[in-house]
Amino acid sequence: MIIFPAIDIKDGNCVRLFKGDFNTVEKVASDYLETAKGFENAGAEWIHMVDLDGAKEGRPVNTKIYTDVAEKTNLKVELGGGIRSLETIQEYLNMGISRVILGSVALKNPKLVKDVVEKFGSEKIAVGIDAMNGMVATEGWLEASDVNYIDLANEMISAGVKYFIFTDISKDGTLSGVNKAQLKALADATKGRCCITASGGVHTMDDIIACKEMGLYGTICGKSIYKGTLNLKEAIEYSGR
Repeated sequence: MIIFPAIDIKDGNCVRLFKGDFNTVEKVASDYLETAKGFENAGAEWIHMVDLDGAKEGRPVNTKIYTDVAEKTNLKVELGGGIRSLETIQEYLNMGISRVILGSVALKNPKLVKDVVEKFGSEKIAVGIDAMNGMVATEGWLEASDVNYIDLANEMISAGVKYFIFTDISKDGTLSGVNKAQLKALADATKGRCCITASGGVHTMDDIIACKEMGLYGTICGKSIYKGTLNLKEAIEYSGR
């Protein structure tokens, strides 16, 4: 299982939110590049980055930060937030981003998802499914929908998507533990047809152990690293990558 340490960017700063609420912004690190290098020194191969400004505005905002990390570390960058077009995906991949995450567009323009998977390959594309009470939320989690998260996953698998990042918004940034029930339901419903990364609520090694025992592809760790409730090096060593 891959451990993805996370950096979320808002107004050029490394921040975390509480349950996706933009009014709860907390700065968690002073320098994004030094933070990323710290993750690399702990043994991380990947980094999960989110352009929170981009997610809210529906366009790339903090591009230089992500390309800096891709260029100045050996980390593979997985990036989401405001990626809504084939052109933006092409630009990010050309800049050295290893995998782009499509969120709102998966629900609103599934044909685009199918097109980009066909053009760039399934290894380069992930779909982020963010849910509140099991229902998908979009536009930086500001809009709710009546679509169940498992239904969206199955539709995206049919479109050729291999990688999914599932976030229970009510858990995100809370250090209250991952939503094991919803993750297991998603894993059972998709029956090995995709690679699932857990996001939201990771607190201690217990969450890492639970995700690995479920056979998940990855786990994203953000606030737990910054608050010191999870040792990144230990998590990576346990997970195998």
